[in-house]
Amino acid sequence: MADIGRPTAYREEFAEQAAKLCALGATDFELADFFQVNTATIYRWRNVHPEFCEAVTCGKEKADERVARALYNRAVGYTFESEKIQVMRDGSIVRAPMLEHVAPDPSAAMNWLKNRQPDKWRDKQEHEIKGQMTLTPVINFNAKAE
Repeated sequence: MADIGRPTAYREEFAEQAAKLCALGATDFELADFFQVNTATIYRWRNVHPEFCEAVTCGKEKADERVARALYNRAVGYTFESEKIQVMRDGSIVRAPMLEHVAPDPSAAMNWLKNRQPDKWRDKQEHEIKGQMTLTPVINFNAKAE
């Protein structure tokens, strides 16, 4: 029995292209735009072509790892090599290598900790109270007030 419907636009090289695009941060919508298909087609390709699904998944994991490293570096601060360029009066250019320091960012650190250790760092802590509590003194006080 012949397949019904339009032939697929999918080609084997799409998996490698998708992996590279996703590693650079592409979303499913952007993949669809790149391949000139509907987003639903990207979902279908992921279901029908295991190599495409694996490529998209691995590519997105690489992008996530890169963002996690960047967030970590922002949270703890980092140093990088740079150069200062100065134009002299005579028109010559002087380049001076230097190290630049980026201070730790408390907001990035809190974001990191809230996600890595939510029980310790979430905004609202839940505390378990052990023991017994009785309302008798409160009830007796209210009865005397009347």
